[in-house]
Amino acid sequence: MFAVGAASLGSEIAAARLMAPFFGASTIVWANTIGVVLVSLSIGYWLGGRFADRHPHLQGLCALVLIASTALALVPFVADPFLDVSVDALDRVQAGAFIGSLIAVSVLVAPPVMLLGAVAPYAIRLAVTRVEDSGTIAGRLYAISTVGSLTGTFLSALVLIPLIGTRRTFVVFALACAIVAVPGVAKRRAALLVPALIVILLALPVGTIKAADGAAVLAEADTTYQYARVVEEPDGERLLELNEGQAIHSLYRPGSYLTSGYWDELLVAPFALLPDRPRRIAILGNAAGTTARAYGHYFPNTQVDAVEIDPELTELGRRFFDMRNERMQVHHQDARPFLRRSNSRYDVIMIDAYRQPYVPFYLATEEFFELAQDRLAPGGAVVVNVGHPEGQDDLEKMLSATIGSVFDSVARDPVDDTNTIVIAGSANAPAERLRRASRTLPGDLRGLARATAARIEAPLEGGPVYTDDRAPVEWLIDRSIVDYAASPDGD
Repeated sequence: MFAVGAASLGSEIAAARLMAPFFGASTIVWANTIGVVLVSLSIGYWLGGRFADRHPHLQGLCALVLIASTALALVPFVADPFLDVSVDALDRVQAGAFIGSLIAVSVLVAPPVMLLGAVAPYAIRLAVTRVEDSGTIAGRLYAISTVGSLTGTFLSALVLIPLIGTRRTFVVFALACAIVAVPGVAKRRAALLVPALIVILLALPVGTIKAADGAAVLAEADTTYQYARVVEEPDGERLLELNEGQAIHSLYRPGSYLTSGYWDELLVAPFALLPDRPRRIAILGNAAGTTARAYGHYFPNTQVDAVEIDPELTELGRRFFDMRNERMQVHHQDARPFLRRSNSRYDVIMIDAYRQPYVPFYLATEEFFELAQDRLAPGGAVVVNVGHPEGQDDLEKMLSATIGSVFDSVARDPVDDTNTIVIAGSANAPAERLRRASRTLPGDLRGLARATAARIEAPLEGGPVYTDDRAPVEWLIDRSIVDYAASPDGD
């Protein structure tokens, strides 16, 4: 019961991570995973009770666990081809993460979890010899199973996935179930083949998790927080992709500090409000350090506090993205707790910590921006990168309204179809200020600053103000995704 409980919840955690490279790690994916697991366990409870009444002996129970362990061990090896095909098919019909992840978890995870669910009523049926003891025995076995589930949850999330990866995590739980089942099987020598084969599966190399469509995969990692990979294009450009890879979180071009992406705007947008070059900045969401690296080149006297919750992204930045800046200090912390504990005053606070496609609600509230304002030096600026589906502006309207409830001046720079830079502070006339400042910037940035100044405009209006008490960010973004997918141009 302990081993099966650990495998049930441990595989649930691993299942969400297994799908993250293909469908993301959103609340939609988690809801589908949890929902399918619960339905599978319910069916398993019902089937287990029927099996137990028809075959009330230990051999039947252990045979069931052996079958379940085999099915669980095969999940990561069936997952790759199935997920690749399903993603391609679903992209053609514009189904998206909800349907995709629902089908994936139903096909891959539901069968072994259903078999594991059948164990509990089966074990209770065998353990109860007197009706008078049924409550005590059922309570004890469910307590043992729950402790196993708790162990499996933390073991999967904190130990196995970071150390050996998502796929081998499935195999480890399958091996544990097989080992405890073998002693109860009549033909024990034949049954030993199951754990032996699972050990062989454990030794097989994982290989590349997801194809890169012509680019070379330089590195992959199942970090504590997400799936990450580094791909290199034929021209040498390197990209950092997280989870489903729909957004690029860092970019490196050999021999250049500019990217032709929104990271370049983060170099010039602050000058729409700053009176001078920044002495100290904070980057909340450093990823692999694209912006921090560029600041070290163009503004070598600026102290950079680079905040990144995932230390493995920092390691990837140093290995593959030339993340060097002599005046940079990296802080591996969550953005808001870091800002709350900080005693520093910043000329610029950049917020680029929004994981595609969802915004952590606590980084999008009035209280958070009040904290950011409190950590600014006089005349300082907050610069926010807002990613959104093409043509969908609900998230930007909400953030603009929330930021505007705190700051006197708010402006927007619509960089491209899926990124808008929102700039907030106390100074007025940001476009004119940026045009004047462009004359004093490094040569590579002058034309960029003038182009940015030409785009700067008033913020979008009509959004709600979010607070720590009420910030339905997931609902807002889910609606934007659905609207985009339903539009004629959505894909």
